This record gives sequence, C-alpha cells and structure tokens, in this order.
Amino acid sequence: MKWNDIRISAIGGTICSIWASISLGDALQTALTAALGTLVSFATSRLLAKWTKRKK
Repeated sequence: MKWNDIRISAIGGTICSIWASISLGDALQTALTAALGTLVSFATSRLLAKWTKRKK
C-alpha cells in the first residue's frame, strides 16, 4: 500500500464516522442557528452604522 492510499483511507473513514454520528435534526438546528446569527450580525452592523452617522 502506498502512503497516499493510507491517507485517503484514513480520511474516508473519518468522514464516514462523522457522517454516521450527525443526525438530520442536528444539521438543521446548526443551519438555523447560523442563519439567525447572520441576521442578528447584519442588523447590528446596520444599526451601528446609522448610529455613528448621527454622531458625526
């Protein structure tokens, strides 16, 4: 076996074990949390931009 084959096998095994341990509910919850965090971050940056414009 070549060194490259061993690396590919190890990476494939790691991905398969991670894939088996993550449920659809966990992935959906993570995606929703990320979307909510993005919206809050965007709204906060917009509010801060308006607030600093008024100060000038």
